[in-house]
Amino acid sequence: MRIPRIYHPETIIGLGELPLSDDASGHIGRVLRMTIGQDVLLFDGSGAEFPATIASVSKKNVTVELHNRIERSVESPLDLHLGQVISRGDKMEFTIQKAVELGVNIITPLISERCGVKLNSERFDKKLQQWQKIAIAACEQCGRNIVPQIRPLMQLEQWCAEDYDGLKLNLHPRAKYSINTLPEPVNKVRLLIGPEGGLSDEEIQMTEQYKFEETLLGPRVLRTETAGLSAITALQVRFGDLG
Repeated sequence: MRIPRIYHPETIIGLGELPLSDDASGHIGRVLRMTIGQDVLLFDGSGAEFPATIASVSKKNVTVELHNRIERSVESPLDLHLGQVISRGDKMEFTIQKAVELGVNIITPLISERCGVKLNSERFDKKLQQWQKIAIAACEQCGRNIVPQIRPLMQLEQWCAEDYDGLKLNLHPRAKYSINTLPEPVNKVRLLIGPEGGLSDEEIQMTEQYKFEETLLGPRVLRTETAGLSAITALQVRFGDLG
């Protein structure tokens, strides 16, 4: 049986007994219904993981006994920053979950001209918390010990204008070059994925002004959630740790 991996939001210092956070306690006690003596594997985002045994369980609180600290990294050598224009429904959640599993380091939700999602600040704050929890759950599932950052919402041009010392890519179905023809070596990529209706002509010109290279995945036009994950996979195969 697979030992559950649980995220502990505060840095773990030292071994011995450790009371878990409310979220972690609720997950262990109410969702997994684990009992005293069962094993768990904690991680705090520092790159290490901590084998532990449940020492006490109540409806609201769980305490574990930490055994040791193990330095273990499954991070890709490719530093990948995804700029994703917000998509409708649960597509954005799906994109975040799978992007984290595929090794993305940072995700920035974007607003563009043809973005079909309208969020006020209060609704976005709730969405941001929800998306970060999805990223944490994806790390718990896939074995990552460093949790990717979900950044605050940004306008497309604001994000494109940020200083960046890596390769900047924009998917375009009529681009001349594919990911397989990109120059090597590449260890940092900022990847822009547009909305379901695509970027406008003016936005495409804007990305060119900020030195984004146009690239394509193949002859077919992909949906926004398919395009992003396909591009991440292709980049990880070419420059990262998938193969």
